[in-house]
Amino acid sequence: MTEHVILVDADDVEVGTMPKMEAHLEGRLHRAFSVFIFNSGGELLLQRRALEKYHSGGKWTNTCCSHPREGEDTLLAAQRRLMEEMGMIADLNHEFSFLYKAELSNGLTEHEYDHVFFGISDQVPDPDPEEVADFRYLRLEVLQEELNVHPEQYTEWLKICFDRVLNSYSKIF
Repeated sequence: MTEHVILVDADDVEVGTMPKMEAHLEGRLHRAFSVFIFNSGGELLLQRRALEKYHSGGKWTNTCCSHPREGEDTLLAAQRRLMEEMGMIADLNHEFSFLYKAELSNGLTEHEYDHVFFGISDQVPDPDPEEVADFRYLRLEVLQEELNVHPEQYTEWLKICFDRVLNSYSKIF
């Protein structure tokens, strides 16, 4: 079954759907979400994407991310994907949204209106090995240093939104 994404305008108003790969090949703006789970000590749960992923394989990124399905509420999609990728349940809160466009090394383009959700959980992840190669917890100041020293090890969207994540985090912890 071909997976579709929801095409949107710059205000996140739905304008149609398109097969996911086609949208990434053409660089079409579509709706997405990113989940950031922190433990009670304030450390961020990062995942290393499976090497076989269609883009950004082997790179470290936020806890999970994906696209809502047609007709699916974005918060519910984020909760669904958190369970599918990381085997976790957490209460999520919408923190901010941002629009970005990033050319990837394999000829694909991420052009997304990304809704960012935060959650707090001490549940031990049980990741799907087809999605996640590894996971770890990091303090944000350590992650900030790693992003500066080894940016090639991290996904584009994490690097793009990190300052806003740091700002939102400082209001919570």
